[in-house]
Amino acid sequence: MERWATFDCYGTLIDWNGGVRAELARVFGDDQADVLLARYHDAEPDLQQDGSRSYRDVLTETMRRLGAPPGQEHALAESLPGWRAFPEVKNALVELRHRGWRLAILSNTDTDFIAASQVNIGVPFDEVVVSQEIGSYKPAHRHWEEFFDRTKAPREGHVHVAASLFHDIAPANELGLRSVWINRLGEPATVQPTAELTDLFSLPETIDELVAA
Repeated sequence: MERWATFDCYGTLIDWNGGVRAELARVFGDDQADVLLARYHDAEPDLQQDGSRSYRDVLTETMRRLGAPPGQEHALAESLPGWRAFPEVKNALVELRHRGWRLAILSNTDTDFIAASQVNIGVPFDEVVVSQEIGSYKPAHRHWEEFFDRTKAPREGHVHVAASLFHDIAPANELGLRSVWINRLGEPATVQPTAELTDLFSLPETIDELVAA
């Protein structure tokens, strides 16, 4: 049976919080960065709700709402291609490919951003579905529907891996899909994933247990 692991990108593979916070600190000052990061988390889903904005526009409009000085509205969008992958990500993905897993990204982003992030990750993916292509943002189900339409992947051979309960784990549950929550921030679980990890170090063994070869 063909086995597929789908991944959220930002927060799971790429250090989203670190990238956003660093840019907020540069623009607004380090003393305001944590408060503004929390406000960013609250503002972003509202801008993504109808799926009509590109992620570049979402980043820019959120910066405006946070009160970015003139000329700094585009700072987050301009910084995103440089956001780094978490240190264990490349080795974990290489091991998954070695074990026969096919890999896909399902991301709330644009095609140019995800291309830059794939270079930073340094491991090829077999399929990529991004919001800019499909006019929809997670937690809506369209990313998964598009993935299964494109790949014909067997649902019994699939696991979704993500750091966001709201954007990923909850909709995976609604779709009856296996999931692994990467709880990097030590958050309390408000929905129940199939498995929970703090990082990707033991992900290959974990999803091998969920879907036998």
